[in-house]
Amino acid sequence: MTEHVPGVRSAAIGVFVGVGSRDEAPTLNGASHFLEHLLFKGTPTRSAMDISSALDAVGGEFNAYTAREYTCYHARVLDEDLPMAVDVLGDMLTASLITPEDVEAEREVILDEIAMHDDDPDDVVHNLFAAHAWAGSPLARPIAGTAESIRALTRAQVNRYYRGRYTAPAMTVAVAGNVQHADVVRLVKKAFARNDFLADVDAVPLPPRLATSPRATKPGDIRTTRPFEQVNLVLGMRGLTRSDQRRYALGVLNAAFGGGSSSRLFQEVRERRGLAYSVYSFATSYSDAGMVGVSVGSLPTKSGEVLEVVRDELARVVSSGLTQDELERGRGQMRGGLVLSLEDTGSRMTRLGEVELFQDRLLSLDEVLARLDAVTLEDVHTLAADLFNRPETLAVVGPEN
Repeated sequence: MTEHVPGVRSAAIGVFVGVGSRDEAPTLNGASHFLEHLLFKGTPTRSAMDISSALDAVGGEFNAYTAREYTCYHARVLDEDLPMAVDVLGDMLTASLITPEDVEAEREVILDEIAMHDDDPDDVVHNLFAAHAWAGSPLARPIAGTAESIRALTRAQVNRYYRGRYTAPAMTVAVAGNVQHADVVRLVKKAFARNDFLADVDAVPLPPRLATSPRATKPGDIRTTRPFEQVNLVLGMRGLTRSDQRRYALGVLNAAFGGGSSSRLFQEVRERRGLAYSVYSFATSYSDAGMVGVSVGSLPTKSGEVLEVVRDELARVVSSGLTQDELERGRGQMRGGLVLSLEDTGSRMTRLGEVELFQDRLLSLDEVLARLDAVTLEDVHTLAADLFNRPETLAVVGPEN
């Protein structure tokens, strides 16, 4: 997938592998993220230092991330350096060594990363929320794995996961910038031809992940004690899938309800009552699942009142929807955020890759803006009345009472 962006001298490339933490068996929890780290450690022709220095030497940006439904390896370089970036990524994706020494060294790095997230109240409460809301599903497990699962993973398991999952049909290469499609295809064919990676001439891309309805979520409360200064809570309900056509109305609703400093939640919880420093609503969507809700952190003495106010505001938007001014602000926030993000080649590249993985087709910018413009007060009110009336899942993390 490519997009020519006039007037820029850069190119952003991403290799999207259609495998993430939700594709792991329980005994492999964290394998996708572990593998993401290991692919930077070296190939038969490049050491870890060679991989890093190749991009550093031209001022390029180079990184990767693991999500629940895919893993992405990406770079952003001057247009003249794109052939090098494609070759490095192709080498990493098709010919990484996954040596026992690298596995043991990176195991310690990942354990440190997990410990770092365990010290972040926001990460802890969202992981707790997911664990309860999607209990029994791979979506419930943390993307990075747990300390126990990472210690138990062997080199053989990770290497087998690499060889079995990182196949040509599972990969989408997306490039945006000062590029021509035919040139990119030629570069990719050459870079990914190592180890007969493209030998299966009959291979076809895996179809996009699509679902007609979201999977069920588990309601109820879950609480855990941590020696934090604040109480952090997430209150949520079952939401929409990535492909649900109501996602445009949800975007407007989410922006107006809790997406910025002018939003209803921010104004009521922070500005008027001074109950919390950070409060926001969220809408998380996957191919066959979704959650909507509110995240907030407050002093322990104020947590009960914060939760009561949040529930009151949810009830108010269910009963009366948004005002016209709120609708316009929410729509404007969505429109502006989308257009401004697409001034960046990296954002355009990410959009290409994610659409190929999760949608039937790529909508033009004008089509997306038209769908946002078509959202009405009735659309938002109907959606809020549906979503925010669903059974609640509440996760709370904080000090002992």
